[in-house]
Amino acid sequence: MTAGDLRPTRLRWGWLVGSLVLLGFAVLAGALVGPVALDAADVFRSGLDRLPFVAVESGLTERQETILWELRMPRVVLGVLVGGMLALAGGAYQGTFRNPLADPYLLGVAAGAGLGATLAITTGFSGDGWPIDPLPLAAFVGALVGVGLTYGIGFSLRSGRTAVTLILAGVAVAAFLTAVQTYLQQRDAESLREVYGWILGRLSTVGWREVLLVVPYVAACSLVILLGRRLLDVMSVGDHEAGMLGIDPSRVRLAIVIAATLGTAAAVAVAGLIAFVGIIVPHAIRLVAGSSYRVVLPLSLILGGAFLVIADIFARSIMAPAELPIGVVTAFVGAPFFALVLKTSRSAGP
Repeated sequence: MTAGDLRPTRLRWGWLVGSLVLLGFAVLAGALVGPVALDAADVFRSGLDRLPFVAVESGLTERQETILWELRMPRVVLGVLVGGMLALAGGAYQGTFRNPLADPYLLGVAAGAGLGATLAITTGFSGDGWPIDPLPLAAFVGALVGVGLTYGIGFSLRSGRTAVTLILAGVAVAAFLTAVQTYLQQRDAESLREVYGWILGRLSTVGWREVLLVVPYVAACSLVILLGRRLLDVMSVGDHEAGMLGIDPSRVRLAIVIAATLGTAAAVAVAGLIAFVGIIVPHAIRLVAGSSYRVVLPLSLILGGAFLVIADIFARSIMAPAELPIGVVTAFVGAPFFALVLKTSRSAGP
């Protein structure tokens, strides 16, 4: 039995409240940081004024109100949704496959989304007259195709419903889709900058449209994953043992993976491929709050949002007025953390 097994398996109110407070500070900081200075008290009053049945004079000018609610807040809210979804999906994948190094892009989501986005960019399809931007739509469809191919290959094998087989199928599909993407990029070198800009991730918005696009997916997928957190705790002892307790590991794995993948695909479609969030946040929570998924998953949803909002603040501040891709910031933090997780996992192994 490890030290993590001795930690509480229930979510303590202190951890929940502390996580929500950190998220609140991150949201406030995201609203304040920018080339136009805003007063924190005025921003808080403006937020209160937006509540039903509350009327408060914020003190912000009309221009400042527009900057706050049409430029900064959509970006901050999108960061909360994307970061929370990626961290929650990462925790779900790690529980499903019993591997602390698993991330939301494990089964070909990233490669499929990258290929879809590359096709949209290199073909120059503008989507004029379409209700939504074709780029996130192509990335979303590509992500689902990548995962579909992974499951198709995995299930065609006799042992296809095992975690190891699905992971290996995902590696093969990702390699193939990445090769196709590279071929398309080389054929249209003029699109390289735009493609890499998308691959490195960004939270730039044109208002609330991207937020409204991703909210239903994040809400529905998060609900499914959180409802299954107790089953993931049971499955952590192994498929055979879980089966003896009346749980069908294959069905649970399929349901959790579908929810995590669909949510990840939606997040990737609007924000690009933001790496390491799904590894950093769940594993950091596991180190300090316990290894039970009844603790890890809810906190991942909250702290993942806070982490990405803070990373975005650095991304748009370090090289201001230019903007650093947010994926560079998360990789700068995540790569050393990934090495630490890898070392810890090997040290804990037999």
